[in-house]
Amino acid sequence: MPGEIDLPFPDPASLERGRFSYFPVVPGKLEFAIEVRRAILRTRPQVIALELPTTLALAYRRAVSRLPEMSVIFYPDEGEDEQAVYVPVEPCDPFVEAIRSGIEVGAEIVFADPDSGARPHLPDDYPDTYSIRRMPLEKYIEAYRVWPQPRSEAIAAHAGGIAWKIQGADPLARVLVVVSLNLMDPLLDAMEKPQAQPMARVKRDGVQVLNPHPDCLVEITTEYPHLQARYEAFRQLMTDTDSIDRPRAQLALFREAEKAYEANTGERLMHWQRRMLGRYARNLALVNRELAARVFDLTVSARSVVDDNYGWEVWEAANRYPFQKVASDLLTITISGEEVWLDTKRMRLRRRLPSQKRRLRPVGLKPRKKEKIPGEWAKELNGNNICSYPPEDLVIENYGRFLKKKGKSILSEERVHTEPFTTSLMDGVDLRETIRNWHEGRIYVRSYQKIQGDVGSVIVIFDEDRDARYPYMTTWLGEHQNESDMAFYSTHPFDNLVGPGIGRGEYGGFLMSLPARRMFDVWQDPDYDFAETKPERLLLAGLDYSLSQYVVYVAAKPPRSVFRNIAARFGRTIVYIPIGQLSPVSLKKIRVVHVLDGYDKREIAREYLW
Repeated sequence: MPGEIDLPFPDPASLERGRFSYFPVVPGKLEFAIEVRRAILRTRPQVIALELPTTLALAYRRAVSRLPEMSVIFYPDEGEDEQAVYVPVEPCDPFVEAIRSGIEVGAEIVFADPDSGARPHLPDDYPDTYSIRRMPLEKYIEAYRVWPQPRSEAIAAHAGGIAWKIQGADPLARVLVVVSLNLMDPLLDAMEKPQAQPMARVKRDGVQVLNPHPDCLVEITTEYPHLQARYEAFRQLMTDTDSIDRPRAQLALFREAEKAYEANTGERLMHWQRRMLGRYARNLALVNRELAARVFDLTVSARSVVDDNYGWEVWEAANRYPFQKVASDLLTITISGEEVWLDTKRMRLRRRLPSQKRRLRPVGLKPRKKEKIPGEWAKELNGNNICSYPPEDLVIENYGRFLKKKGKSILSEERVHTEPFTTSLMDGVDLRETIRNWHEGRIYVRSYQKIQGDVGSVIVIFDEDRDARYPYMTTWLGEHQNESDMAFYSTHPFDNLVGPGIGRGEYGGFLMSLPARRMFDVWQDPDYDFAETKPERLLLAGLDYSLSQYVVYVAAKPPRSVFRNIAARFGRTIVYIPIGQLSPVSLKKIRVVHVLDGYDKREIAREYLW
């Protein structure tokens, strides 16, 4: 007929349907909170409809008005188990951000989710939201919608109730609908036809807004508080998105925890530990099918790579949220993660710091000796000769023997031969290879080739000394046939006197070689002058003084490839052991070195060392 206009059918992949614009989100995720705020500030809709319960509208408005201070909405569950329900209201939740930004632009906020009893279960297995920092948001949503999600009558009825509320919005207004991504397609289908008013609760009794204690935030929030604090700083400017990029935020978290760790324990992290922290956290994230690690994985990485003390500092730094206060006009409560979430993980951190109770010594124990007057112990230094402390020599010699055995075991593992079982079990069944080839119906056995030769020198590098922290360099000769010659570099021991003529230092690296009493001063030997670093000089000396074929080199990274050729000229083989494979507890025990100014100090050393 004249005057009629043919309207095309809407594109099913489009999120624009007339006056309605749909913005699917992943609840509780930082990246979608950023995108929601950007969309609202850009389009400035007149109505914002949210997939939030209508009966919690007043509580949500009260909680949002307190931001950036977080809140928890509490109400009793009227189900069979009669449990309490806690709903954290946090800045990084896209629904909360939609309310905040909507109020800023003067939009009407509509709570569209009907409170009609038990909410139908919807799968919430989303791709990692960090991916939208590297790909368009539209591609992320499209990739999710390509795979059909399960439908049921309960889901359709729930989507119909939301659609009824949205359809009743101002007919002349532009409406932005913020909905969970897993409910997106059922809602679009429900919006295609008029919906009837659902049988839903109009009011819910017992709803309260509470103030969570600052110490419990990291357990109850979806994004850890340290990240949410960075988001609060970002949303005021909306320019520097790098400040809340997850890997950058994790790096800042590790650095903040490292400062506290050094202040509380006096120990420093090595560069290889920092690198391994990143790798460990990345691998844990990949195991969980994620691109960026969560706070639990970050804490596990810190505890595993360093120790429990550093894990504690990472957890404390992650929980740091400067906007949260204990004093409030609301009731302040402390709640655990088990009260908020269904699936939780437990981790035990054994912090080993001296407590006040441990400082209170029983009567009868002698306290650690101190100088009567400043400089008293320094007067005992004469510089005629120096020597080591024999009990420490035994510890480090034992560890050297352990490294030699470990080096030979690594060589043996590299020469393992696996073959199908025929007439002999050889050195045992190879379970891994047998399971891998289970379809063949055969058993595989292992054969270890015996390693000819022994390990001579052992070099351990704790720190490559890029910042010249270890200026003290010396060479010690073994005092008997079972004690190795030793060259090392360390902090200057006599800068930290712990007794009269007794200095305490920290190894940066050392070389051990048997038999004893053969080693010249490694640090003055012109044969090693072409070495670029202290570790390389020790490695050259280890190759030179080793009487056996193999030389063990322990460090954060392997030596330069040129040293393989140098070792071959000496007729030696370098066995590299990453220092991260060794126990950090054992490494701490052997890293401290005490230097005595004279053999007479050995008689009194035990009274001053710890």
